[in-house]
Amino acid sequence: MEIAYEVLTFVFLAGGAFFALTAAVGLLKMPDFYTRAHPAGKGDTLAQTLIMAGLLVQTFHSELFGLQAGIKLTLIVVILFITAPTATHAITKAAHVSGLKLWRKEEQKDV
Repeated sequence: MEIAYEVLTFVFLAGGAFFALTAAVGLLKMPDFYTRAHPAGKGDTLAQTLIMAGLLVQTFHSELFGLQAGIKLTLIVVILFITAPTATHAITKAAHVSGLKLWRKEEQKDV
């Protein structure tokens, strides 16, 4: 049973690292602010949730930390799941209200 906890933890942590890397690449590849906000908001939230799930598996497996640390990690996941997409929405709405234009393919200059 010990190996099952380790494998499950590895899967969650590797998945979180993968989505964090994917979100970072998305930030570099997207052409404008609005399209960059999508991988930043969605990928970051998913990556953080998977990493916290991996930590949660280890916490419940560990007899040293146990239930108290598990409750704290669960609260962190809930707070991140609510605040990260809300913050992304607020930032993009503020950019739209301030007049930031959308990217258009025909406006792209050849370099």
